[in-house]
This record gives sequence, structure tokens and C-alpha cells, in this order.
Amino acid sequence: MSSAPPPTRPATGRKRAPSFSEAIAQVPQNANAQDETADPAVADRIAADDAAAAAAAAAATTKDPVAASSSKPRAAKKGKYEFQDDEIYRSQGLIKDLTNFRWMTAPASSLQLAAIFVLAYFNWNFFIGTPENNPIAPFLLLSHRVPQSQVILDSLPPKDAIQRALQNLVPRSAESHEARYQKGYNDLLFLAFYVIVFSFLRQSTTLYIFKPFAKWWGIKSESKQARFTEQGYAVLYWGSAAALGLYVMSFQDSWWFNLEHLWLKYPHWQMRSELKLYYLLQFSFWLQQALVMLLRLEKPRKDYYELIAHHLVTLWLIGWSYLINLTMIGTTVFVCMDIPDTWLGFSKALNYMGLDNITVVIFAIFMLIWTYFRIYLSAVTLHSVWYQFELIPRYAREWEPEKGWWLVWWMKYQIFAPMFLLFLLNVFWYVLMWRIMLRAIKGNVADEREDGEYDDEEEDEKKKQ
Repeated sequence: MSSAPPPTRPATGRKRAPSFSEAIAQVPQNANAQDETADPAVADRIAADDAAAAAAAAAATTKDPVAASSSKPRAAKKGKYEFQDDEIYRSQGLIKDLTNFRWMTAPASSLQLAAIFVLAYFNWNFFIGTPENNPIAPFLLLSHRVPQSQVILDSLPPKDAIQRALQNLVPRSAESHEARYQKGYNDLLFLAFYVIVFSFLRQSTTLYIFKPFAKWWGIKSESKQARFTEQGYAVLYWGSAAALGLYVMSFQDSWWFNLEHLWLKYPHWQMRSELKLYYLLQFSFWLQQALVMLLRLEKPRKDYYELIAHHLVTLWLIGWSYLINLTMIGTTVFVCMDIPDTWLGFSKALNYMGLDNITVVIFAIFMLIWTYFRIYLSAVTLHSVWYQFELIPRYAREWEPEKGWWLVWWMKYQIFAPMFLLFLLNVFWYVLMWRIMLRAIKGNVADEREDGEYDDEEEDEKKKQ
């Protein structure tokens, strides 16, 4: 027997979120924007009010399927889109863009800048010198390859069919399979070039792919168009990062969270090419996001300082784990974060397209994935840090950076503390989402949400009047 709907509350100066479609848009993720362009951000930032609104409306939507199915589709009629370039994204000339850092927001300039490095690299190889002494190579390619005579090949055989399939996904020569790399100062040059690359990818995909698609699909609200481009780029980046992370993990002895191998045979200073590439690309991605915010190249959000702190802490964790040879545990954390973010971005993108029923299903899948990766596997990783740290070989429990040894006894707490804080945030947001969902079933949650997406639509309407 269905219960009667709760009485309508008096208006309080703004509209209430009427459905799942209005609330799911509030759920932020690691891919949050600084303004109205896509700006995915790696650790978590799911705001409590946003998560509450999403969970509450999800329950409200499933509570009255008849009304939901009979409602008018939100997506407007598809039509032709004529691209209109925004002033902030127009190049003022490469030289001027270099002086004011506009190249980070103008895709034409970032493309020119990247092309200069690529052309210089090939020009050296074909007309000036040889690939072995090319000074541009560290910008484009991995550096600091370990001499073959010093390579340590001690990986365990695949543990299951999935790991074996991932390892065989990309054909590799024996020489490439045995190549190992270490960290070095040339890695900074690699980061610099790929900050340029990510600047181009971010702006070009949002301006020339996702925004035109949003208008063609019929998304009329400017705020929704902006957020759709955010989620489009989020799915593109986090989906790629998650796939690459799984591929990288398949070559590690710690495959699928056999976490005792995080500590055995430490230091893990010799990296496969896939691992080093994966780590440095993640590093450069986050660095690009932080620079755009720190330089105030785009209009800041209300939570500007919180985002700045989040980005800087994330960069510190990535850089520190890379420095002290903890890339294996870093990979596990990346995978735990990137996979849920992909599904969240996907559900939000579908929501902005007006595909409400599919959005509910995808969001439900996202909640299951969040439970497994961000709660269960994160807890398993914390358990390993606390109880398996002593598996580090006794000779390596010294502070001798020249040998790659960094993990003295007190480093256990330095590693555990930030990971535990991140876990607490995940648990807090997770519990809050479920708590608000239960309250939503009772029909008493609409006033929980704060200013957000729905209010932005009201602002859009005011501008048109």
C-alpha cells in the first residue's frame, strides 16, 4: 500500500529540488570545476549538502514512478549548434599568452606551445643530432632508464585470468617488457610539458566537443551546459585513468590488493614504463588544475580556498609517494578513487541530458562501487599500512635516500595519518548519503539542501528577463 505524499511546505524564497534530476547534479566528485568549464580535481570533495540532495531526490524519484514516467522529458529538441567562442578562451597571440599564462585557458596557444616542443624534438632527430642526445626528449618521453645490467626482474606470475588478460592487452617486445626506470630531475621537464598537454585537452574537449554536444542535445540552461562539460571531461579523464591504473596494477605483485607486497622487497625504486608514465601523468594533471586555480585564470568558485588546499595536499601526497618509492601503494589509492569518480561523472552527465531513469540506475551502481572501493578496499589498505608495515626488510628501515631507503619507524604514522583522514571523509559522506536517503523516504528532506545547481537555473532565468 502506498502512503499519501507529504503536504507541500510553504515557499521559503527559493524552489525545492523536485526530483532526482535536480539533486544528482549537486553531487561533486574529484572532477569539480573552478567555474563554468570542466575542471576535474584526485582525492575526494563530495560536499555534504550536495550528497544529501542527491540521495534524497533519488529516493523521491523511485517513490513515485508513475509521476516520473508521465512527466515531460527535460531534454529539449536537438538542433544545430553554432559554436561561439568565449573571450576568456581566445588567444591574444602566443607571446602575450605566455606572459599572462593565458595559454592555460586558450587551447589555440597551448596547442602551439606543445607543437613547438614536438617539432623541435623531430627537427633535432632528423637534422641536427641523434635521438640519444636529444635535449627535448625529456620533455616528451620518460627519462632515467635503469641500465639493463642493473634491472631486477622479480615479478610474480599472474594470479588470475583477469590479471593475465590485462598484461597481454598491449603487445610488447622482450626489451620493452624488461625496461625499468627510476626517478630523476628530468621528470620535472616531463611534468612541465604534460601540463601544457592537459591544458589543451581540457579546454579543447570542453569547448569543441562537450559544449556543442550539450547545446545540440537541447540543454538550454547555461549552468547545466557548463556542468555537463565538466562531467564529460570527468568521464573522459577518470575513465582513462582508471583503465590505465588497472593495467599498471596488473604488473604489480600487489595485484588486486594483495597488499603484503606493498612492503616486501622495499624499496620498489625500479618502475616499469607503464607505472612511471601513469604516475607522472597523474601528477601533471593535478598540477595543471592547481595552477589554473592559483593563478586565478578563471572565475573562482565559492569554495575556492578549500579547493586550493585540496589540490595542494593532493600534489604533496603524489609527489611524496613518488619520492620515497611508494608508487605501488599510490597506484592502489588512485584505482580506489578513479573508478568511483568515473561512474559518478557518468551518472551526472546522463542526468544533464534528461535521461532520468537511466541516471537512477547508474547512480545506484555508483553507490555500490563507492562502497566497495572507497570504503572496503580503502579500509583494507589502511589495515595493511598499520599491521604490515613491519614486513619491510630490516635493512631498508633506515633513512638513506641515496639507497632508496626512506621508511624509518615513524614513517608508518606519516603514511597512515593522511590516508586515514581521507578514509574518514569517505565514510562521513557515505553515511550522510544513506542517512538522507532514509529521511527522503519519509518525505522530510527537501529543506536540507543548500544553494547550488537549482539556484543557478533561477539565475539563468533572471538573466533572460
